[in-house]
Amino acid sequence: MKLTFKILSVFLILLATSCGEKEEKEQTTLTDTETVEKAKSTKAEVSDLENKGIGPIKSVQLDAEIDGAMATRGAELFKNMCSACHKMDKKFIGPELAGVTERRTPEWIMNMILNPENMIKEDPIAKKLLIESNMAVMANQGLSEEEARAILEYFRQFDQEN
Repeated sequence: MKLTFKILSVFLILLATSCGEKEEKEQTTLTDTETVEKAKSTKAEVSDLENKGIGPIKSVQLDAEIDGAMATRGAELFKNMCSACHKMDKKFIGPELAGVTERRTPEWIMNMILNPENMIKEDPIAKKLLIESNMAVMANQGLSEEEARAILEYFRQFDQEN
C-alpha cells in the first residue's frame, strides 16, 4: 500500500511539473515570434560587404597571403568550438560557412564570433540568419580576438582552396 502511494505521488508530481513547463514553452514561443516579426520588419541599410557588424572589431588588416600557421590554428579552434553547429559545406544548425569571406566583411565575421548576442539583437544580417536558422541562437564561446582572427584566417584559406 505504501509503495502504491509513493508511486502515485511521484506520478502526480511529474504531471504537475510537466504542465508548468508547457506554459513556460508557450511564453518562449511568443517571444520568439515577436523576434521574428521585428527581424522581418528590419531592412538592411548597408550591403553585406559594407556592414562591419556590432562589436569590438572596427578594422581588420588582411595580408594578401594566407597565414598557414594561423589558419591551421583556426581550423582546430573551429573543430573544437564551432563544428557542433556549423559545417563548411552545408547548412547544419547554423548557416553554411563556405564562401563566408566573399559574403561578409572580416570585421563582421569576427564580431559575429566575439559578440553574437548583440549582433543578433542589432545587426540586420544576423537577425535574418537567426530566422533562417530556425531561431537557433549562436552561443558565445568566449574566444579572444586572436582566436577569432585565426578562425577568420581558416575561413579565408577554405574559401581560397574551394
